[in-house]
Parts: sequence; structure tokens; C-alpha cells
Amino acid sequence: MTQRRRGALRSKRGVIGEFPSRDKLVWIFLQRKPKKKRKTTVSEHKQDEGFKVIDRRPFTAEGEMRKEVVAEQEREAQREEVKEKAVAQAAEDAKAAAAPPAETPKKVQAFENLVRMIGSNAAMVLGAYADPRTGEPVIDPEAARELIDMLDALQVKTKGNLAPEEDSMLLDLLGKLKMTYLEISKAMAAQMAQVQGAMKGEKKK
Repeated sequence: MTQRRRGALRSKRGVIGEFPSRDKLVWIFLQRKPKKKRKTTVSEHKQDEGFKVIDRRPFTAEGEMRKEVVAEQEREAQREEVKEKAVAQAAEDAKAAAAPPAETPKKVQAFENLVRMIGSNAAMVLGAYADPRTGEPVIDPEAARELIDMLDALQVKTKGNLAPEEDSMLLDLLGKLKMTYLEISKAMAAQMAQVQGAMKGEKKK
């Protein structure tokens, strides 16, 4: 077998050369340069380090919803809620910006006459005017209280619908009438206390 290897190699075309000896094969093997190992790039190294296996299944082996899935659903619901509120607020702002400015109410003479008539009657029963029959002032706190309540109701019901001068007139008139009513009520209460004190003194005698 060794002689055959060392002998001439023959083929159909003839001799193709002698087979190299074992020593020569070893020498050829030692002279071969080892292949350089390809260096791993930084990007590949990072990709290897960042590679993780994540279980994306929404349910556990027991059939229960995973906690992270529930938390993600809650966060998504919160984001949707915030988004809906923002959209609704933007729609309201756009609607308010598009709405035409409200016109200032105009002064109505009939309303002013009504307020003055009620105010004059209230002032009369608070002693501001003398009774033409007797020449003495008329004091009727109960009647005055009813007329003042009527003006209060007008002020509340017409709020926002009055011209600036009408609103000022009504508030000024109400302030004066209420102040006069309180002063007369105090004076009448003091006078009543004096009368009752005098009556008690007479009874003791």
C-alpha cells in the first residue's frame, strides 16, 4: 500500500505526478496560515446583549390575565380618557371662539317707569311723603317690605338682561329703600320699648 502511494499516480491520461511524502505533508500543513477569526462588531455585540425572550401571551398557564397585560390595558384606557377630554375641551373652545359676542341690552323706558313707580310707593309708606289728606307722613313698614321684595324679585329675574344704567338705577334704589326701612324699624322698636316701659311704670303706681 505504501509503495503504491509513493509510486507514480496514474490516470487514464497517464502519469500526473508523485504523491507527496508524509514529512512533506506535515511541512505543508505547518506552513498554512490559520484563518483569522472575524471580530464581532459593536452593533452585533449590543444586539446579542439586548436580545431577550419576552412572553407576549396575555394569559398565564392557569388561564388568568397577566398583571403586565392588565396594567397596560389600564394605561391605555387612561390615555384614551385624557385624549377624549382634550378633544372635548378643544371643541368647546372652538365653539366659544366662534360664537358671536352677546349684544349689550338696550334701555327700555317702560321698565324704568315701573321701577320708579314701585320705588315711589315704597318711599311713601316709609314716611318720605306726607299724606295729602292729613299732611302727616305715612309709616307702614309691612307695606314697604312688600314693595321692596317686589323690587328684589325684579332685580333677580332681570339679571343679565338690563342695560347698565337700568341695573345701576335698580341697585341704587334698592339700597336706599332697605337702609331707610332698617332705620325706621329700629326707631319704631325703640319707641315701642319706651311706651311699654311707661305703661309698666304706671301700673306699679
